[in-house]
Amino acid sequence: MPLEDVVARVLALPEVSAWPEMAHLFEQSVAGLRIKWELPLLACRAVGGDEVDALAGAAAVACMQLSLMLVDDMLDKDPRGAHVRLGDAAASNLAFAFQAAAFRVIEGVSTEAERHAAVSASLARMALASAFGQNLDAQNLSGEENYWQVVRTKSAPFFGTALYVGALLGQTVPDVAESLRDFGLVVGEIVQVYDDLVDSLQSPAGPDWKQGRSNLAILYALTADHPERAQLEVLRTQVDDPQALEAAQHILIHCGAISYCVYHIVKRYQTAQQILDSIPLTNPAPLHRLVSGQMEPLIALLESVGAVIPPELEMG
Repeated sequence: MPLEDVVARVLALPEVSAWPEMAHLFEQSVAGLRIKWELPLLACRAVGGDEVDALAGAAAVACMQLSLMLVDDMLDKDPRGAHVRLGDAAASNLAFAFQAAAFRVIEGVSTEAERHAAVSASLARMALASAFGQNLDAQNLSGEENYWQVVRTKSAPFFGTALYVGALLGQTVPDVAESLRDFGLVVGEIVQVYDDLVDSLQSPAGPDWKQGRSNLAILYALTADHPERAQLEVLRTQVDDPQALEAAQHILIHCGAISYCVYHIVKRYQTAQQILDSIPLTNPAPLHRLVSGQMEPLIALLESVGAVIPPELEMG
């Protein structure tokens, strides 16, 4: 089974096996990260490769994701984060360790030197881009232009890199791998905007409300010209009060913020389908399911708040 194989590859690293806290955290977290570390396996299947060849890529992606999650939770002061139990210093060191473990796992891949180097370089670019994006996000920069810069550095590269790595390890040609990276970047933007919707509508209020983090729905509601904008400015400072949070969330619906996010998701959903249809793949079905699967929870969310579901998203 892929989960057991991914766990085994990481735990087999001497440093991890000798570090109980690191091994325990990976075993405890990896199942919850499955939708992301499976991306290399989906790309490998799509290009007609042997999934076994992409397991190291899945393990590397899992390590990278856990590294990013540890840092993100600390920056967001998320009370559910591992740093609460471990302390910031230990969590920071573990984040660094998991990033390094990603490269150690890839080190053992049996493939030609040029392909191996391309995989490692892609992981390095993604790690640096994500760190830069985390830095931008922590600055709470204003404006939609800055919002999209954060998305395209912090969030989207992970998806593009995961698919690119899986395609390369599946022995496809570089042009196909690059096209799958482009597809993954668009999927990453879809996921981020959807996450913004979830974060803006969840209760109790999360960091996007409390710390002013980049969130497209909240950004739209605070900058668009609508009659409840001044009220929202007041309510956003009171979101620890459930009634104030609920009132603020109703404004997101009334002012068109939810619809604006859905508009961006629909645009990217269509773009992702167009990119995928243009790539010569042996088995595109897993990736069609990937992008369509991003729409199902969105539809459920829209139904839960009574929002209109665009016909482009009707799953029929």
